[in-house]
Amino acid sequence: MMNYVLGLCCIKCGKELQAEPGIYTCPECGPQDGILDVVYDYQNIKIRHSRQQLSQSGDYSIFRYIPFLPLNPETPRPNLRFGWTPLYRPPGLAKVLGFTNLYVKDDGQNPTASLKDRASAIAVIRAVEEKMTTIACSSTGNAASSLAGAAAAMGLTTFIFVPGRVPQGKVAQLLIFGANVISVQGSYSDAFRLSAEAIDRWGWYNRNAAINPYLVEGKKTVAMEIAEQLNWEVPDWVAVSVGDGCTIAGVWKGFKDLYRVGWIDKLPKLLGVQSSGCSPLVDSFLENRHWRPAEENTIADSIAVGVPRNPEKALRAVRESGGTMVAVSDEDILDAMRLLGRTSGIFGEPAGVTGLAGLRYLGSNGVIKSDEKIVAIVTGNGLKDVKNAIAAAGEPIRVDPSLQCLVEELKWRGIE
Repeated sequence: MMNYVLGLCCIKCGKELQAEPGIYTCPECGPQDGILDVVYDYQNIKIRHSRQQLSQSGDYSIFRYIPFLPLNPETPRPNLRFGWTPLYRPPGLAKVLGFTNLYVKDDGQNPTASLKDRASAIAVIRAVEEKMTTIACSSTGNAASSLAGAAAAMGLTTFIFVPGRVPQGKVAQLLIFGANVISVQGSYSDAFRLSAEAIDRWGWYNRNAAINPYLVEGKKTVAMEIAEQLNWEVPDWVAVSVGDGCTIAGVWKGFKDLYRVGWIDKLPKLLGVQSSGCSPLVDSFLENRHWRPAEENTIADSIAVGVPRNPEKALRAVRESGGTMVAVSDEDILDAMRLLGRTSGIFGEPAGVTGLAGLRYLGSNGVIKSDEKIVAIVTGNGLKDVKNAIAAAGEPIRVDPSLQCLVEELKWRGIE
């Protein structure tokens, strides 16, 4: 099997570049605006590969889509299972929301419990291909833990830069995986800036998804799985939480790649959702203006990105899809956590269920119709942030070790 990458293309000026080590952004447009796309030989993929061949693959991971990935198929891979997460159709959740054709993609079942594992798998393999031994990134939490886990499986050293507010569950993952954790006493922007300076100073491999164009290629596999798991019948809407913008850009890239080779016959609309406490891209989209930095004031820490690093890919994806964006309150997010858990048995962290919260809002307003086929992507598991899970669900019932006490307590609560 061969690598079908033709090169890289700047999304701003259209400049074409060779896919060479160390090339992350367009030299003409700079690191902020010169975001690159990976370009493939789609005609050759179409000739050499088919859905029928894919159906016979026994590799139930992101690597079943290897023709669409920027990797040498012979390069060693981590021993973890990335991707092929379940796509559920929970009837209780659908009934409450008033949808007849609702699916939930639970990406909290990846190795370190978030969608970011898909990107980190690509990052560590690319690092090995480029003969690098140390890899680094900044993160609000999930990208950090995913990189630390994937790097541990590949024997790479990691330096992870996180803002001081990151939940302890995510910090614990980092430390268990052996990462060098740099807790930056500031915002995500401060952590990103320091990581960039350190990467430049020591020459580490850069896993920052908004800078490294190859990581979106890992994230796009969630869209490919959705299409395949729905027997190639593309949904009308896909709802996803938005922070830096890399994930929603990846979802769009995945569907577009399948469309280019004729494996699907239509594209979905995208619903991008942020917290109203940190919604620079939603505000930009709805007001049709350039994005502006925003405060990072939300419980959904994984998408609390006041200065998004991949805004144009995200905004372009939503616009091209004919979709929309919306911001929801932290109260709406906590309610979505409770609703998802109690009607489907799926435990999502605040950022993981923000897409679902936005879907609920637009469904109640009639923007999304009750009979449309919808997929909500849950991007991270609730065990990542137990503090907010308790805030959403409430405290346990505390009683003395006495049946009489239990009877009285339940009666008082109206349970018995």
